Amino acid sequence: MKTRKLAQLGLLTAIALTIFMVEAQIPSPVPLPGVKLGLANIVTVFTVFALSPKDGLAVLAGRIFLGAVFAGNFSTIFYSVAGGACAIAVTILLRKVLNKNQLWVAGCFGAIAHSIGQVAMAAALLGTPSVAVYLPVMILISIITGLFTGFAAQFLVNRGNIWKIISK
Repeated sequence: MKTRKLAQLGLLTAIALTIFMVEAQIPSPVPLPGVKLGLANIVTVFTVFALSPKDGLAVLAGRIFLGAVFAGNFSTIFYSVAGGACAIAVTILLRKVLNKNQLWVAGCFGAIAHSIGQVAMAAALLGTPSVAVYLPVMILISIITGLFTGFAAQFLVNRGNIWKIISK
């Protein structure tokens, strides 16, 4: 990997990690475990569409691992990996059919996939499918937060000069 590319991915991972850590200080808008705004996903969606799916996966993996380390709650990594894997898979698939004015769709469906992945992991770890009762509420919240993150990523991707500033 070239030095410039490594530096770009490191910068994007650092931005995503910073957003993640700041967001961790914001109280959850709803009293359900695992519910948060997901603002760090703006960086992931941006990276998938502005660079490549492989780069988006690298940024996501780095942010998940370092987020678990810095947050001091390594047990949550199972939920983060499950949700992140589902979200990035959907985002990468949608990248093939969406244009730069439809990134909000990837944000929305990625957030929904993230919630499904988290609930599936919770069911597996807890040994009971009854946690799926949270899924309708989590999907509703995911639609709202996913629209926001998708529109934010769309704004950044469509502002081509943003990447030129970051790359310098």
